[in-house]
Amino acid sequence: MIRIHNSLTGEKETLTPITPGALRMYVCGLTVYDFVHIGHARMLTVFDVVSRYLRHSGYRLTYVRNITDIDDKIIRRAAEKGEPIGAVTERFIQAMNEDCARLGILPPDEEPRATRYLPQIIAMVAQLIARDYAYVAPSGDVMYAVARFADYGRLSGRRLTDLRAGARVEVDEAKRDPLDFVLWKHAKPGEPAWDSPWGPGRPGWHIECSAMSTALLGTHFDIHGGGMDLKFPHHENEIAQSRAATGDSFARLWMHNGFVNVDDEKMSKSLGNFFTLRDVLARLRHPEVMRFFFLLSHYRGPINYSPEQLEQADAALGRIYTALRDLPVVTPAASDYTARFRASMDDDFNTPEALAVLQAMTREVNAARDAGEAQRAAQLGAELRSLGGVLGILELPPAQWFRLAGAVAGGSASTSAAESLSDAQIEERIAARVAARRTKNWAESDRVRDELAAAGVILEDKPGGVTTWRRA
Repeated sequence: MIRIHNSLTGEKETLTPITPGALRMYVCGLTVYDFVHIGHARMLTVFDVVSRYLRHSGYRLTYVRNITDIDDKIIRRAAEKGEPIGAVTERFIQAMNEDCARLGILPPDEEPRATRYLPQIIAMVAQLIARDYAYVAPSGDVMYAVARFADYGRLSGRRLTDLRAGARVEVDEAKRDPLDFVLWKHAKPGEPAWDSPWGPGRPGWHIECSAMSTALLGTHFDIHGGGMDLKFPHHENEIAQSRAATGDSFARLWMHNGFVNVDDEKMSKSLGNFFTLRDVLARLRHPEVMRFFFLLSHYRGPINYSPEQLEQADAALGRIYTALRDLPVVTPAASDYTARFRASMDDDFNTPEALAVLQAMTREVNAARDAGEAQRAAQLGAELRSLGGVLGILELPPAQWFRLAGAVAGGSASTSAAESLSDAQIEERIAARVAARRTKNWAESDRVRDELAAAGVILEDKPGGVTTWRRA
C-alpha cells in the first residue's frame, strides 16, 4: 500500500486510484530557453523514479510532463540570439532530451507543448470569462479574478489578506485586485501572437498547464507534481483556474520535490553557483553517479550539491558494483530484502531507506562470497541488480563500470592519464604483459603493470592466466 505526502493536506495519504488499477500523473516540465540545470535534473529524476515505481507496483500509469515553449524568457533569449523563437525552443528541447537520456530519465507517455494546445487554452479562458472568474482588462489582457475563488491559498497555506498586504501593482496593469493574474496576454509589437476572441495575443504561463493536463488526463486525475518553487504561485493558480473552469476537483494528490543547494547556498546565476547538468556529467565516471546522489536524499527535502558529495556517491555506488563483479547471471528471486525495499518505497518513495536496503544486500553478497557460498552470492546479486533497476541504477555490467574514467569534480593526475589511454590501448599493453609472463620475462611484466598503474589502470590476475582491468 503506497502512501504519499500530499502537499495539499500536509499529510501522508494512501494512494487510492480514481480508476482501479490505473493512475494519471501530470508533472510541470521545463521552460525551454536554456540548458537543463541540476535543479531541473533533480525534479526529472524524482518523478522518473516515481513513475518507475508505480509501474513496478503494477499500476497502468499515464505520465504527462509538459514543455513550455512560449514565455517571456524564451522571447528574450530569441531576441538576444537573433533567432526565431522556434529555433531556440527546438535546440533546447533536443538538448533536454539528450541530457535526460544520459541521466536515464525515461520519456513520459505524453509531452505536450503549449503552442500545440492553443485551442484548448483559448477555450478554457472563455469558460472562465463565461463563469465570471475572469475579465478583460483595459490593457487588453484577460485576467483571472482571484477573489472569486474561495479556496485560493490552500495549497501554499497563504491567506488572501496577507498576500494582498505584500502585493505591488503597477498603475498600468489595471487589475481589479492586486492578486489577479494574466490568462491571455495582449500582443505587443514584435512578439509572437495567436488570434483569439480578445484579439491577438499569447497564453499566460499558468493557464497552459491547466489546459494541457485536463485535455490529456481529464478534469480529475490522481497526481500532480513539480518542484517546490512552483507551489506558489504556479500550482496555486492552476488549481484556481482548473476548478473554476471545469467545476471538478482537478488533482487529488500534490507532490513537490525540494530545492538543490550548492555548498549550502541556494543555487542561482547571481551567486555564480549555477551548474548545468551536462557540465556536471562531464566530470563524472557515469551519469548513474548523479542519479545515485539524488536518491541519497528524500525527494521532499533540500539536497546539498558539492564535489565532495558526488565523490561519496561515486564511492558508494562503486562498492555495490564491486560486490556484483564476476557473479554468474541467474534469475532473481524475491527475499526479505525485496519486502524491505518495497516497504521503503511504499512510504512516500523513501529512496534513502531503499538504498540502505541495497547496501545491506551488498554486505551480504560479499559475506557469502567470502564464505564460499557462490550460489547464494549469485542469487543475492541478481536480486540486488533487479531492485537497483527499479531506481534506474546498476544497469551497467560491473566490468564496464570499472573501466570508466573515475573523474569526479576535477579528477587527478592518474585519472587524466587513464582517460588518455583508450580501451584498445590498455588491452594492447595487457596482451604484451601476458606474452612477457608466458616467457617468464618478469621484469617486462612488472614494467607494463607499473606503467598502467601510473596511468590509473588497475590489473587483477586471475586463475587460468586471465587478467582483468579497471580504471582507478
